[in-house]
Amino acid sequence: MRIIATLMAMFAASPALAASGPFFSLQNTNFVVGIAFILFIGVLIYFKVPGMLTGLLDKRATDIQAELNEARKLREEAQSVLASYERKQKEVTEHAGRIVEQAKQEAQLAADQAKEDLKDSIARRLLAAEDQIKSAENAALREVRNKAISVAIGAASDVIAKNMTATDGNQLIDESIAQVEAKLH
Repeated sequence: MRIIATLMAMFAASPALAASGPFFSLQNTNFVVGIAFILFIGVLIYFKVPGMLTGLLDKRATDIQAELNEARKLREEAQSVLASYERKQKEVTEHAGRIVEQAKQEAQLAADQAKEDLKDSIARRLLAAEDQIKSAENAALREVRNKAISVAIGAASDVIAKNMTATDGNQLIDESIAQVEAKLH
């Protein structure tokens, strides 16, 4: 039907006065071109070219539809993957926030523990220093006493040496020997 409508439109649109001679003559170029065109259309129909063209167009339409469906499917998958990654990113961000908060708390606890340990260490060192000071004071007092005793002994021996005569010394030696014999026997 379309072919007939096309042929009619072609013959109606052609200028009838452009060619010389009667229209249905081989001398008329419009008639020859019209017959060639009709033969060309007939050959196309005989070899089923319109069916092949329709089949190719239908195949192309089917391919395009399949590509569109694939593109929709890929888009949906991409959206689901994007949503999944956004969800994971949010979870990771929240987890990182919790880790940072926990690290801050642990750092604060460690700092508090370090302060306590430092206070304990300072207290122990103060006690050790006080003990060392007391020990040094006691040692100094003993040294002063020993020195005083040494000085007193030295002064006493000087006094005794000046005041004692040889007879007094012999008498003291004899008395000491007698005391030793009495104690030993």
